[in-house]
Amino acid sequence: MGLRSGVIGALVAGAFLSGPASASQPRPTDIEPLQVPSRTSISVRSVVPGVGWGTENETEERAALSISKLFIADYALRHGDGSDADRELCERMIRKSDDAAADRLEAKYPKAIDAVAAEYGLTATHGAGGWEFSTTSTADVADFLAAKVRDEPDSPILAWMEEPADKAADGTRQDWGTAKLPHVLGTKWGWADVGDPEVASASFGPGFTVSAHTYGTPEQQTEDVLGVLWGVIEKMTPPRH
Repeated sequence: MGLRSGVIGALVAGAFLSGPASASQPRPTDIEPLQVPSRTSISVRSVVPGVGWGTENETEERAALSISKLFIADYALRHGDGSDADRELCERMIRKSDDAAADRLEAKYPKAIDAVAAEYGLTATHGAGGWEFSTTSTADVADFLAAKVRDEPDSPILAWMEEPADKAADGTRQDWGTAKLPHVLGTKWGWADVGDPEVASASFGPGFTVSAHTYGTPEQQTEDVLGVLWGVIEKMTPPRH
């Protein structure tokens, strides 16, 4: 059984509310985990159903950005025609966040996002109007990834998240937010191309998933995520032997 399919052996209920900081952790030692700027929504899930933590706004419907490519890829891989072309487009979407690949797959499977939302019970996830205008919540994304890690640990989606390109197809560097947390194995990022800065990231590790969305810059999301979740992730992660 690999790290990706590892399950938490024990989880202290208070782990979501407090935790000692170490001097080596790049976060303020006096920050309280629930003090998250409203610009950012964060959700953490264990692969144990029903165990998790989130900010008060974790179910808020926000722009899915390129996180929506996870849903399109999931539909194409499990319900598509099984072609090599589909698989290549899915890999480009996940590893390089390739918009052209997303356009082609969405044209082929226009109901993909809504179908996946219905299947997984993602109440804030909607694909009407095209993937660029789709919505989701950090709770939905963390729940979706937890289901994949728990029930389909060998999914190509997770494998591609483990090997993202340093730069996306449009040249954006993929290196912020939840990817900076300890024990993270794979990440998908999203960002707005126009208008005010808006970014998202979603990651998984041994026994947990985490999703964040920020009305702000990559640097602001990293600050918010590390300030709140470093100790939480440490407590949620089973020891390695």
